[in-house]
Amino acid sequence: MARDTAELLRQARTWLAEDPDPETRAELSALLDAVDPADVENGAESPELAEITERFAGMLQFGTAGLRGELGAGPMRMNRAVVIRAAAGLAAHLKKQGQTGGPVVIGYDARYKSIDFARDTAAVMTGAGLRAVLLPEPLPTPVLAFAIRHLGAVAGVTVTASHNPPRDNGYKVYLGDGSQIVPPADAEIAAEIAALGGLDAIPRPDSGWETLGDEIVQAYLARTDAVLSPGGPRDVRVVYTPLHGVGRSTFAAAFARAGFPAPTVVAEQAEPDPAFPTVAFPNPEEPGAMDLAFATARAAGPDIVIANDPDADRCAVAVPDPAAEAGWRMLRGDEVGALLARHLADTGARGTFATTIVSSSLLGRIADRAGSEVSYDETLTGFKWLARADGLRYAYEEALGYCVDPAGVRDKDGITAALLVAELAAGLKQQGRTLTGLLGDIAVEYGLHATDQLSVRVEDLSLIAAAMTRLREQPPAALAGLTVDSAEDLTRGTDRLPPTDGLRYRLAGDAGRGMDAARVVVRPSGTEPKLKCYLEVVVPVASAAELDRGRATASAVLDALKADLAAAAGI
Repeated sequence: MARDTAELLRQARTWLAEDPDPETRAELSALLDAVDPADVENGAESPELAEITERFAGMLQFGTAGLRGELGAGPMRMNRAVVIRAAAGLAAHLKKQGQTGGPVVIGYDARYKSIDFARDTAAVMTGAGLRAVLLPEPLPTPVLAFAIRHLGAVAGVTVTASHNPPRDNGYKVYLGDGSQIVPPADAEIAAEIAALGGLDAIPRPDSGWETLGDEIVQAYLARTDAVLSPGGPRDVRVVYTPLHGVGRSTFAAAFARAGFPAPTVVAEQAEPDPAFPTVAFPNPEEPGAMDLAFATARAAGPDIVIANDPDADRCAVAVPDPAAEAGWRMLRGDEVGALLARHLADTGARGTFATTIVSSSLLGRIADRAGSEVSYDETLTGFKWLARADGLRYAYEEALGYCVDPAGVRDKDGITAALLVAELAAGLKQQGRTLTGLLGDIAVEYGLHATDQLSVRVEDLSLIAAAMTRLREQPPAALAGLTVDSAEDLTRGTDRLPPTDGLRYRLAGDAGRGMDAARVVVRPSGTEPKLKCYLEVVVPVASAAELDRGRATASAVLDALKADLAAAAGI
């Protein structure tokens, strides 16, 4: 028997012996039973051994949004054993830091195993001598983020995989300020997890934690009042989809409280369903995800379409567009980010406006012209970084995440963002204008900042590492016919950013092609098996009459950037 294979099988059997979940025990047991002893003796490969090897190749690590992975047995999957260890590591970290004076709040969505993972977390916290508080039902992630600050908690956990495929789940950890963990806390928690013994040594009582009632949702809804202008316009018709997630009831209650007309809900996607039966991926950005919403909109004739992702921390917006095949066009995250920034600046918001290195540079220009009381900051990808911007007043990232009330929810919030979008749309409607028209005005004032993305999903993660290595060893001198003025390897960090696995290229403009500048950022996704390339071109536009020309120029350059970048990366 090959020594490595023997050790692998020993690890798998040890895991099996202490797995508390009958489902994953049966799954791993079946895999082990299917291993042919002759293959083991001969060192031969088999599908079962390959599967076991993958599951025991390491441990899930905290990424952009906490732990996240496919459900199943083994340390590289999301399961009750992994969650119990994560909770025990967090509890040990909190006790070592002296953070025991308040509750640990635990939320969860409606995915497979979410309630089990939440209850396991509550049991571990209680067994560790901490006060565990469980949210009353599957609720939006922003409600959990709000509850941390509202209840004076020392930490929070939400069980969610956000917009990932149905087979996934995740585990997001917040500290007492209501923001997600960042280094060194993630490494310190990981060290506590690694130091744990067997699961039997982790106390997990059957009771002793508190389950909150509806009052926490009502407190969150009361806080949403802070987002809107009192007495502002409310006449806007909305079609809404929660994409089979947990956003519907909170979204509807928030809109009713604010005085907006009741949204028309996409019936086929209205109820929570962990199978997400009507979409390939429950992410508004994915092709086909909004088809049912657009079909409902064609029948209902709303002013705008709004979608939340399954845990309702993201907000997608679509506008009427006769030129689009569906009659509706999804706004990019950068477009919604600019619209909200402009609206907040116009209504007197003061403080720091922040976005990430992969989002449009337009926010910086809006902040610069908003006056001395508005500043601009740029962070690494993810709200765990954005939430920590000094003096934060507004933050967004291009992946449809917006924080419009950091004093209440120090994270992205798809409910309050939707309220603010609706208020802006209602105000424009009152003036005979639209969101599309305002985007045109912004382009004329600041230049057309056109963004796009090249996103490659892989089964083999080594392909992503190979692409990053190729780009580092053979950096392109030009992309889309534009000279690469600078190439930054972000693993080295900058004077303002900590190290991260990414590359940033700044490209020269081309007056002959009517372009000011362009920018490319390449990074592995922190939540999905994807290589993501974020593209931006800036085209000056002198008037509304030039918008079509500017968009055509930007579209052509973006297409060329994608083609050249794919070739350079070998993807």
